[in-house]
Order: sequence, then structure tokens, then C-alpha cells
Amino acid sequence: MKGLILSGGKGTRLRPLTFTQAKQLVPVANKPVLFYGIEALRDAGITDIGIIVGDTKEEIMEAVGDGSRFGVRIECIEQEFPLGLAHAVKTAEDFLEREPCVMYLGDNILKSGIKSLVDEFREKKPNALILLTEVPNPHMFGVAELENGKIKYLVEKPKNPPSNLALVGVYMFDHHIFEAVNAIKPSWRNELEITDAIQKLVETGYDVHPHLVTGWWKDTGKIEDILEANRLILETLKGSIKGKIDGNSKIDGRVVIESGVRIRDSHIRGPVIIGADSQIINSYIGPFTSIQRNCQIIQTEIENSIILEGSEIKDIEKRIDESLIGREVKICRGQPRPAVYRFILGDKSEIWIK
Repeated sequence: MKGLILSGGKGTRLRPLTFTQAKQLVPVANKPVLFYGIEALRDAGITDIGIIVGDTKEEIMEAVGDGSRFGVRIECIEQEFPLGLAHAVKTAEDFLEREPCVMYLGDNILKSGIKSLVDEFREKKPNALILLTEVPNPHMFGVAELENGKIKYLVEKPKNPPSNLALVGVYMFDHHIFEAVNAIKPSWRNELEITDAIQKLVETGYDVHPHLVTGWWKDTGKIEDILEANRLILETLKGSIKGKIDGNSKIDGRVVIESGVRIRDSHIRGPVIIGADSQIINSYIGPFTSIQRNCQIIQTEIENSIILEGSEIKDIEKRIDESLIGREVKICRGQPRPAVYRFILGDKSEIWIK
């Protein structure tokens, strides 16, 4: 059985962060989202993994290498144009070689992993197994309608959803999926939709099993979802302190402080993770905060946020909350001057001033 991870999207909902970084490499609890998918496949016993890549292929390939660091073999497969999830399956046909496969969207995280689901697929041997979960906004997802516990109908991002059961970004197929993706036509989005391919399997009489997910699942395509995934992962954190903490600092709760970190005159309240070689001086770091390596936080309060590597935040009067701050960002309090604003902003930035 092989794995197929899709990592070719542009991440438009995460701009401006994704102008300079692949969305699948945005960190959650200081680990790129993509790595959670690789580890989930590995833990389910799948060690031969293909990764669909697009415009950010060089960055993805550099991050994952040949897969040996994860204990798997990784092959990157270029999708020339982002023409839909079913098109990605077609693109990977030579890699999959008609073997059963797990297709995993590279910006998704499942709390419980997929081992039990893969075991179920291997044991019962349906032609496909799809994961479903109840959501409050089904029009944003592929949606399934069930009848007597079986798939009746699937539709992609419907204006009038037939149910609130969304397709989670993990799918399992046997080789008949190629028959289905070759039989469908592009949707109104000019994409080959995986929901249409699964619907074709249903219409053709193949055995498609639904499985309702009981644990949490996150599609990290939006900033608020990344912050929520960060919170959920940090809730499972086990404390570990390797850095240096002075006697004037206070550590509460489950906190990971990596080697080379220096904390002085500060209060760290977990769950929190602070990456290697960072400095925290005269600051408060509150719950659900992830700070990557080589950051400096000075005279500042932060909570429920993600700070990427190499950033410096200094002398901020008000608490920073629910923020996602990119790599090598500098946020400092300016010197007193006449009442003016000065901005240097990337495309699609958002600034709120009060």
C-alpha cells in the first residue's frame, strides 16, 4: 500500500505569509503541517510515499528530502497545473502502479492519525474508504449524503448542502479510482473533483465505505484554523526544559524549552513551545503560543500565537494575541515623533489601528 500526499496548492487564503513560503510548511507547534501527514502515513505502516508538488516544489523537496529522516521513502511528483484532486491522482498513476493507496491532503491534521482506518481498509477491502465529519459550514467542503449508512450522493462545495457531513482530507482507494478519474469531466471550477470521481465509483456499483471521524480534524487552509490546530496540538504537549532560566523567571504548566534558549525576568505559562536559541527577556508568553528558533521576545506579552523563526518583537505596550507572525519579522516600538504612520507592507496585508 502506498501513500500520496497533495502539496501543490498556492495557499491564497494564507497570504501574505504564503507569498514566500509553501502553505504546507507553515508550522503548527513548531512542526510543518506537512510533516504531520508524513508521520501519520508512516505510523500506519505506509513507507512508500509520493508527494504531489507544484509551484513550491523546490521548498517542499528541500524540506522532506528523500524521506529517510522520517523512516520512509519519498518521491516528489510534479503536477504541472493545479487542475483538481482527481487530476493529482491521474498525475501519480505511474507512481501508484495500481496498488491500493491513501491520499492525504498536505494541509490537514487528524488528532488520532490514520492507523485504525488503514487497518480497516486492509481488512474489509472496499474499493474506497472516505472519512466524514460534521461541520457547521458544509458549503465550504465536499459533502456526502448517506442513506442507511451508505453513500448516496457526493457533491463539491454545494450552494445548498444535502447534509453537514464534510469529506475529511484523507481518502483510501484501490486501482479502480483510475477508471473513475478518467470517466469524469472538469467541474465549473475547471477542475477534476475527487468528489465526482468517488460519485462515479458509487454509480458504477463499486464498494465505497463511509467512516465518521470521532476525534478532531483540521484543514489548516486559513489562519484561524492554523491557530486552532496549534492550540489542539499544544494541549497534548509533554513538558521538557533544556534551555537556561534565571531565578527571576516563572514557568507554569506544560512547557517545552529547547536547547540554547535563554529566559530572563519572564513568565512562561503553558502549554507553550519555545524553539532553540531563542531569547525571552522581561516578557510574558501565554498559553497556546509556539515560538520557533532564533527568535527574540523582549518587553512584550504574547499568547495564542505562532511566531516563525528569526523574528524579533520588542517593547510592545499591548498584548499580542491570535497572531501568526512570519519569518525574520521585526516588530518594535518606534521612537517618539509627530503623529504619523509609516508602513512597509506586502501584498494583501491587513493592518488594524485603534
